[in-house]
Amino acid sequence: MSRPKQKLALLTILSIWILSGTLLFIATGAYAQTRTNNSDIYSQLKLFNEVLMRLKQSYVTDLSDSELIEAAIKGMLDSVDPHTNYFTPDEFSDFTTSTRGEFGGLGIQIDKKGDYITVISPIEGTPAFRMGITAGDKIVKVDGESIVGMSTDEAIKRMRGEIGTKVTITISRPGVANPLDFLIIREAIKIRSVPYSFVLDNRVGYIRISQFNENTSRELREALGKVEEEGIKGLIIDLRWNPGGLLDQAIDTVNEFIGDGKLVVETKGRMNNTNRQYYTRFSIKERNYPIVVLVNEASASASEIFAGSLQDWDKGLVMGKTTFGKGSVQQLYPLSYGYGIKVTTSYYYIKSGRCIHKTLTDKLLKGEEVSKEELDTEKENNHKEVYYTVNNRKVYGGGGITPDIEAESDFLTTFGVELRRNNLFFDFAVDYLVKNDHQATKDFYVSDRLFNEFLEYARDKKIEFNQVDVDSAATFIRTSIRSEVIGKVFGEQEAYKNSISQDRQLKEAIALFDKFNTMEEMFSHAATLRKED
Repeated sequence: MSRPKQKLALLTILSIWILSGTLLFIATGAYAQTRTNNSDIYSQLKLFNEVLMRLKQSYVTDLSDSELIEAAIKGMLDSVDPHTNYFTPDEFSDFTTSTRGEFGGLGIQIDKKGDYITVISPIEGTPAFRMGITAGDKIVKVDGESIVGMSTDEAIKRMRGEIGTKVTITISRPGVANPLDFLIIREAIKIRSVPYSFVLDNRVGYIRISQFNENTSRELREALGKVEEEGIKGLIIDLRWNPGGLLDQAIDTVNEFIGDGKLVVETKGRMNNTNRQYYTRFSIKERNYPIVVLVNEASASASEIFAGSLQDWDKGLVMGKTTFGKGSVQQLYPLSYGYGIKVTTSYYYIKSGRCIHKTLTDKLLKGEEVSKEELDTEKENNHKEVYYTVNNRKVYGGGGITPDIEAESDFLTTFGVELRRNNLFFDFAVDYLVKNDHQATKDFYVSDRLFNEFLEYARDKKIEFNQVDVDSAATFIRTSIRSEVIGKVFGEQEAYKNSISQDRQLKEAIALFDKFNTMEEMFSHAATLRKED
């Protein structure tokens, strides 16, 4: 038998195996469908086999069996939702490392959406985060070579390299006409789930949770102990830009505030083994101080479970903007030869009964067009659904977590984006400290003279701007210069404290603690604001 015919025969046998296996699966009752549906599956698999055979026999060039089958698998998964994915062995290995707390690279979580390697989230404290790469950016080139259409596995190989080496990635950003180049120095990326914790001037504790990995609950307990030792009168937990992570860590962090034996979340799906309830497990010390949880449109998944649960149990007031609405549950299934698949199996429902998932989120992540009218309609419909907390407060949803108090975020101008993208604040601070013997105080002030020196520095770097640009970004520029200088002398946490000093949402949260002493007073204030709206 000739080699082409031999390959075709083997492919036909493979198709028959797939077909027979499916029918056996149906016959044993593992797939509970009606006889009509079974017949339909049989006919569709038969049709698939016919197409495959005809393509192999008739296409103008020889085709790869593995590539055809892989394309068929990916096409099948692309027809459902953006979270159901197929992984090559290297992709499967890379995906599982993203929750382990340490890996090498640029500091971005990526996924392939259509032909584009897309940034899902920059990791806080990494080179990519510092330079302003953001969720939704499409990576179109690495070191000048196109990666459009490239597999995630191959793209990762192009971007990774020796620590200290440089790589240029070219970004296509929604709303920006021209591609953006980012020259990044590779670092060993160590992910801290709780990168910052400190006490603010008004004795309110501040804890930043950047994602939920396997270290989150331990790091949170350490951070709580640290700020509580200083005698805080309240606590702000910042979940903005938190993309989520491990479910068990979300539950254990909620546990720190509501105690043991409490329902946090349940999953509901089509298969019985996906319907589960998750309760807290540990006794804790009682915490009676008021808590504000900050969220925004990029707070997703596990961070939504955390924020919504503190809201449902009346242990925290949620403030900011309605969250992302990623409330679907995926399970990882290893396949033969190191391959893997991630499948959406259920949705999250928190204690009040709210489903976190926002249906339009899936369309957006798949790159499909969603009109403002659709977004407004979904938001309006979600707000018609009223739920109740354990103390009978009204909350709204699902489709993300609706905050008790809405707070607008700061707007970063195009000029500000350009300055950050070109890493000018970092470079300017280095030059400044070299000229000043690496000396600065914690109350370092950006004078008008230094401000103007920075503008001249930007002009020398070929950044174009006018007076309107300067006026609109002045506060951002001063804060960024100050933050970089302080950080290089006193460390990253001091830099972070300064960088958030003008944060509009955070300032509104801090102001609540100056007006109200208890959680009940804050809830009453939020209810009053809602009535006024």
